[in-house]
Formats: sequence, C-alpha cells, structure tokens
Amino acid sequence: MIRAWLLLLLLLPLFSQAAIEANQFDDPEKEARYKQLITELRCLVCQNQNLADSNAELAQDMRRKTYELVQGGASSDDVVDYMVKRYGDFVLYRPPFRLSTLLLWLGPFAILAGGVAILLVFIRGRGRQPGAQLSDNDLQRAKALLGEEDNKS
Repeated sequence: MIRAWLLLLLLLPLFSQAAIEANQFDDPEKEARYKQLITELRCLVCQNQNLADSNAELAQDMRRKTYELVQGGASSDDVVDYMVKRYGDFVLYRPPFRLSTLLLWLGPFAILAGGVAILLVFIRGRGRQPGAQLSDNDLQRAKALLGEEDNKS
C-alpha cells in the first residue's frame, strides 16, 4: 500500500498542467527586446510582478500581444504606448512625471516628510513637559529610604 502511494506521489507532477510559452523569434534582437519589455511592464493583476514572472491570464494575454507587436516590427516605444493606452500608466514600473502621476511620484516623499515632522514634534514636546514635582513630604521619605541625612546635599 505504501508503494502505491509513493508511486502516485511520484507520478503526480506529470499530471500538472503548467503552461510553458515557447515563442519563436526570427531575429535575436527582437527576442532581446521582447524579454526586456516583459520585464519592464507590470502585471495589473499581481501588481508587484512583471509580465515575465506572472502566471495570471491577463499577463499571458499581455505577453502574447507584446510578442505579436514585436514580431510585427513595432518598436519598444510603440509597444509601451499601446500598453499605456490600453491599461494606463500603472502598467509601467517607471511612469512618466506628469500631473496625473504626481501623487505617485511625490507621495512617498510627502509621507516621509510627514513622518519626520511628527517625530520632531513628539521629540520637542517631550523635552518641554515638566518633570514630576515632589512634595516636601515625598522628598523626606525618599531621603529616608535612601538612608541620607537631612543636612547632606
């Protein structure tokens, strides 16, 4: 019985259906450009993966369209322009600096500046807080506990 389970576990990978894309290029320059493009374009489903690393269906469609455009003679800029027109600036890892992407470019710096400002306010406010005021009775008790005499300073 154990051998049957072991055999089944060994054969299990044969039944998995991993999709392997095998694109044939007629020019090594086109292949290099295709590979560069799919590493520079973002998968819209996975968001932090490029098209080359994503297995999402949308990423597969985008890779296929990129392949068709490159094979058709489109330049890298043409492919990027097509993807931006279809999916927006979010498809780019390095979107252009313009009004619509201003928050994307300046947002991290604004958050950092806000954090530093809050930290400075907290540090300055901490130094201005008055210390705990001890009454004469509390001071006498502390000196007695520490074994100090009243006439020592």
